[in-house]
Amino acid sequence: QVQLVESGGGLVQPGGSLTLSCVASGSFLSIHAMGWYRQDPGKERELVAHISSGGSTNYVDSVKDRFTISRDNAKNMVYLQMKSLKPEDTAVYYCEAVVARMQGLTVSVLEVWGQGTLVTVSS
Repeated sequence: QVQLVESGGGLVQPGGSLTLSCVASGSFLSIHAMGWYRQDPGKERELVAHISSGGSTNYVDSVKDRFTISRDNAKNMVYLQMKSLKPEDTAVYYCEAVVARMQGLTVSVLEVWGQGTLVTVSS
């Protein structure tokens, strides 16, 4: 079983900064792409930032130049540094990873999600 656990959410004032962390644990061979998504109540979950196994990144337009995604492959971790936070960034943030693991004699690829961490931007 593979698990993702996020941390670092909380309450921050507009213009402030916050860093989210996510660690993968369990039995797997490797982690491919990783990403951060967010979801506001009543809205669909949206991709915020994505990082490939090679380190290539992409961001939703609304967070470009404010958020930075990075990963530490040795620690099986992915981070999201958030600066200049705005009230509209308020949401539950979810970590996502595509991992490869053995199932019997074959390698399977699956998508895993964390439980989410709440980020509230408010004065």
